Amino acid sequence: MVMQGTGEKDRINIAIDGPAGAGKSTVARKVANRLHYIYVDTGAMYRAVTWFMLNEGISSENSEKVLQMAQNMVIELKPHENGQMVWLNGEDVTPYIRSHQVSSEVSRYAQIEGLRTQLVHLQRQMAERKGVVMDGRDIGTTVLPDAEVKIFMTASVKERALRRFNELNGAEEITLEQLEIDIAKRDRLDQEREVSPLKCAEDAIVLDTTDMGIDQVVEVIVSHCISHMDGEK
Repeated sequence: MVMQGTGEKDRINIAIDGPAGAGKSTVARKVANRLHYIYVDTGAMYRAVTWFMLNEGISSENSEKVLQMAQNMVIELKPHENGQMVWLNGEDVTPYIRSHQVSSEVSRYAQIEGLRTQLVHLQRQMAERKGVVMDGRDIGTTVLPDAEVKIFMTASVKERALRRFNELNGAEEITLEQLEIDIAKRDRLDQEREVSPLKCAEDAIVLDTTDMGIDQVVEVIVSHCISHMDGEK
């Protein structure tokens, strides 16, 4: 597997973890923009792989085939005015990887140890030069355990389901109640998987964003990052 992207040398790395629907991607992207850092959406990488495997009819239970196909994938994360674009093998797959089907299955592919090993290696490479904001499930605990700033974002299942429902904006026929069930199920899968489970790093700042707006969350994180950098001077 090959990862392509751009980068520049900056001062610290920022890890943002949390469960599905917590708003990590939106917040991480805004934090990166504020600090002029590089945003790496690790969840999008797993979603791209999941979308590909589902299209090819390759079950998550067939880990050997998944790993074989993943070896030859080329993933590109490209900045765009409307957010990060995800390209897979030369195709823009951004519109497809947030579908309900992908969301329902991505945790099953993400728990394949060999696949996580491949992607974690690429993610660490992107962070070597510092100046990266990376979000996912295990960034602060597994991918970037030495990140200077670690944030664990969470929110109630009901609130996270509502956010995902609004994000879909009627693009798929699914009820808010079903999304709540699906998100609670995904939480269990992410927390109970043997390989790099969803877990809050001991040195992470926990932010319950249930009653917080996106801009509020961004301000809190940026302020903490600036304070950390000022303290390092």
